[in-house]
Amino acid sequence: MRTGIPASALRGALARHATAWLFLAGVCAAEITDDLLPSRDRATLLAWASTSVHNLEHHPIGCLVASAFFPASILIAWPAVIAIAMFAATSVLGAWRTALTCAAGQIIGTGVSEGIVAYRVANGSLPPADRFLLDVGPSYVVMAAIAVALRYGGSLARAAAAVDLILLIFIGQVFAGLSRLEVAPVGHLTALLTGGVAATLLAWHQRRRKARVLNRLRFRILPRVSPRALIN
Repeated sequence: MRTGIPASALRGALARHATAWLFLAGVCAAEITDDLLPSRDRATLLAWASTSVHNLEHHPIGCLVASAFFPASILIAWPAVIAIAMFAATSVLGAWRTALTCAAGQIIGTGVSEGIVAYRVANGSLPPADRFLLDVGPSYVVMAAIAVALRYGGSLARAAAAVDLILLIFIGQVFAGLSRLEVAPVGHLTALLTGGVAATLLAWHQRRRKARVLNRLRFRILPRVSPRALIN
């Protein structure tokens, strides 16, 4: 007698959580690479990957992608934090919807936070050196994923996301400096809100798509049923 998980079910689970697996693997690989580099090369790499105002003007796509994979500091807990948030999100939205939501969190979170910096530098309230601030890390992606799980996840996914958020708030201090409009807290809040809004839109689209499929099935089945059978 054959036991175990069917191959089709295993493939389906891997496909559904593909975004979580790929992002987690990418961050782990980036952390290992970052740790192995000499300090000078590491500084050069992070300066290029940073989503600073200067880099966003010169290579926006490269820095927006790369910055999400390189934590500003080596933190052993990052893989666990990412896994909890990402797998909770993919359990709700699946792979490509989670990827879109997290990409929106990264892009909009960066755009708003660095846009404020650019404006404040332009009007003289911040020094020109702030155009080159170091702004890297997976936290905007994680915040967007947490919003998905908190908004639409089951009880287990919501509990896991809530634990993640509490750890990031009280240990990671992700909102520290928000009243001063510092880059990181503004980006974190924006990514969290963006994740919630994007998840709502994608979940609505998903429900509409399922409703259309059910309606098509209903219209295909009903003509085969005789009126007498319906009365009985």
